[in-house]
Amino acid sequence: MPSFETHDNGSVAGVTVAPNKSINGIMLVDKPAGITSAEVVRQVKARVKPARVGHLGTLDPFANGLLPILIGQATKLADLLEHGAKEYEGLIALGAETDTLDRCGKMVKEAPVPEMNSELLARIAAGFIGRIEQVPPVFSAIKREGVPLYKLARRGDAIAPAPARMIEISKLELLAEGSALIRFNLECSPGTYVRSLARDIGVALGSAAHLAELRRLRSSGFSIAEAHSLEETLSWLGEGSLEILIGMRPALGRMVEVSVNESVKRRLWNGDWMVLDGQSLPRTGPFKIVCEGELVAIAQLGPDRRAKLLRVFQA
Repeated sequence: MPSFETHDNGSVAGVTVAPNKSINGIMLVDKPAGITSAEVVRQVKARVKPARVGHLGTLDPFANGLLPILIGQATKLADLLEHGAKEYEGLIALGAETDTLDRCGKMVKEAPVPEMNSELLARIAAGFIGRIEQVPPVFSAIKREGVPLYKLARRGDAIAPAPARMIEISKLELLAEGSALIRFNLECSPGTYVRSLARDIGVALGSAAHLAELRRLRSSGFSIAEAHSLEETLSWLGEGSLEILIGMRPALGRMVEVSVNESVKRRLWNGDWMVLDGQSLPRTGPFKIVCEGELVAIAQLGPDRRAKLLRVFQA
């Protein structure tokens, strides 16, 4: 499921959207280490009031890198965008495992650090390629009886690990950096916990390990090369500039488009999906409906071969 949050407006002065205008689109932020993903949302929200704001794919506070921020009606795209491979780079520290599986936790296990070489690390990496089972960290947002596990863990409750889940790793490169650090580059499916992977690599090496650094390079079809620093993003928003805003239509990338006229657009805005009957429509997957370059809706053919509206974007 996509990591998506909405937040009330903060107290920072910024861009106030007039009643007859709206800001709809995506901004790609290079989140700095040391703050939560929710705090990035709060700071953006304070500058685009009263627009709704959310984010895709939570980054832990100690992590940095690509954080897509959804603004206005683009928040409706959350579950459509949170797909595709993710890419990370970072450091794994050997010799100690922590309760959070990262550098912010308390040490719970120590173990000797083996001598490493390129052949050993290549063999270890190959063992994680493909579809594998992974046990999520205890400190995670997975819920048990409606309560996130990390809240139970911080409370001191005894917690059984969450059930293992299937993930897919398409690329894993490991390179020794000194005697007790491994630098990695990873491409994986959504839902992969890199902290758990660090733990499991430590076990595979006959040692213990935790995640020391993490940077996200790619997510939801976007790249870190397209992102801007948080400071730069907030500065642009404070000046009322939207030049770094990615429109909803291009954000959906290669999704097939169906063009309609003004009359059909108006009927779709009123929820009249039957207006699409008789149109030449894609038979598989969701598709975009556009009118004169404007994203109007997202629809999909049902089992009865009739179009169903998944999202409608009002002017």
